[in-house]
Amino acid sequence: MGRRSREGMIWPQVSLAQMAALLAPDYSVEIVDAIAERMSWPQFETLLRERRPRYYVTQVTAPTLQNDMYGTFLARSLGARTIAFGTHVTPLTRETMEPYPSLDFVLRGEPELTLVELVDTLEGRGPSPQMADLMHMADPTWRIAYRRAQSADHQSQMAQGSDERLAISDRLLAIKGLAWRNGNDIVINPDRPFIKNLDDLPLPLHDMLPLHRYRVPLIKGPYSFVVTSRGCPANCLFCIKHVSYGRTVRVRSPENVIAELRLLQDLGLRDVHMYADLFTVDRDHVMGICELMLQEQLDFRWTCNSRVDFVDEEMLCLMARAGCWMISWGIESANEGILRRVRKGYRPERAAQTLGWAKAAGIKNWGYFIIGLPGETDETARQTIELAKKLPLDLALFHIAAPYPGTPFYQQAVEKGWIRPGARWEDVDMDRSTVLDYPQMEAERIEYWARRAFREWAFRPGPMWTYLTSMASPATFRSALEIGLESLGWVR
Repeated sequence: MGRRSREGMIWPQVSLAQMAALLAPDYSVEIVDAIAERMSWPQFETLLRERRPRYYVTQVTAPTLQNDMYGTFLARSLGARTIAFGTHVTPLTRETMEPYPSLDFVLRGEPELTLVELVDTLEGRGPSPQMADLMHMADPTWRIAYRRAQSADHQSQMAQGSDERLAISDRLLAIKGLAWRNGNDIVINPDRPFIKNLDDLPLPLHDMLPLHRYRVPLIKGPYSFVVTSRGCPANCLFCIKHVSYGRTVRVRSPENVIAELRLLQDLGLRDVHMYADLFTVDRDHVMGICELMLQEQLDFRWTCNSRVDFVDEEMLCLMARAGCWMISWGIESANEGILRRVRKGYRPERAAQTLGWAKAAGIKNWGYFIIGLPGETDETARQTIELAKKLPLDLALFHIAAPYPGTPFYQQAVEKGWIRPGARWEDVDMDRSTVLDYPQMEAERIEYWARRAFREWAFRPGPMWTYLTSMASPATFRSALEIGLESLGWVR
């Protein structure tokens, strides 16, 4: 299943394309991006009935929880074993599996190797030599645990005869990162270590994605994601990205990234987003990618994300020369007290300097702000709006603070009683609503300021011109229009 964001983006499901690359060609795999294909539930159910998959894998987030679980219900009713991964089921594994009996397995944390080991186990086959090597490199204890599980499984089969469930449970117990049902019990296995060298992963199978369906504001044709690294060393309390990949940074080699760009080039793509928890986390890594792109004359227009304190002027100039045309910046707030409270870790004046460097290099600036972080008041919200107006921004979005499970912000909100009683997970949505009720600012006031912030920033000559010039095609017109209407609260 796919994802559509408030920014008008339909997100390429590269995480599924990565998993498919690990499973194929040993298994027959199909990716269904129902959001990109604008597929209704009846259409999706018809597809499931036609395909009759043995396994159904879905990504789960807090705002889409019920929707995602309905997909597992349909698949389970047709005989599939259902598997979930993502930032919601990793921290709330038991809390998700207990109320949703249609969910059989959860891949906690980094999901790829856990998925392959699970499917191999359920299919009664061992890993390929290449996969066994990858498992061992990620976790040196893996071979020992695997042999023990195989031996225990054999002994169970001898003792229990035809009781397949009891026999296979021994092998399931050995799969790190897995949560599963053992009868009426939910078993949560020990965590799986992170993959040390991301270059060991095969390149994602982008050709399995509906690339022609993906879109993003200001891009007229298809695009995709290239995941350049995993992990971020920053300590932002609200950031959900730490849930799956932690703070330990692992980067792919520039050569490996270039190989994926060449694959996309062969598929006819010229627009990509360098997708990472923090793209500019490693200066040498970024410089290496840019230098290789220039050396090999790769003609890509690309975007990325960054913090304002993780770049310098020379780096931005090289990025622009290599094809970077827009950067999304996590600016969050103009108030230094709020930034300090959420451990953002930069001084507000740095934003103007960094965005000025980017603009001078010819890179467009997309600013992301969050209204409703701890300590927010009418006055601090007004400060953020005024900062956004002063910065050299081509686009700006004002998200609503969301205490996602697994983040320190969520824990803090629970402990201090900031979460509104009776709130649903679907309301924890930084695009549309909030469950936060502070003593000094209620949820409705936070939502009001988020809408007002966008209105004040956007309805000025500069931003209006950006929107008008982005409307060269029906797709970009719709993107720009949807961003504006949803930010104003006119579209739900």
